[in-house]
Amino acid sequence: MSYFTWKEAGLTSDCASLESMGSRFEEAASLMRRMAKEGFHLERTTQEQRITHPDESVFEAWGFISEEPPVRQLTLIPDLNI
Repeated sequence: MSYFTWKEAGLTSDCASLESMGSRFEEAASLMRRMAKEGFHLERTTQEQRITHPDESVFEAWGFISEEPPVRQLTLIPDLNI
């Protein structure tokens, strides 16, 4: 399953006012809700949070790059010479 690790490192660190902080949180919340409606899920491990999607094409359509190990990312190509 395609995934990327969610690391929040200062969502509002560049905001100059409470209003801009509120806007940033609202934008982020809106994005997270859209992702949930598209079938994305949050999976927690002991040390990190991963945002996953079972359909690789949807994951890629959003512009995300999977952090799966390379062997798990391989798409098998059928041997047409059989």
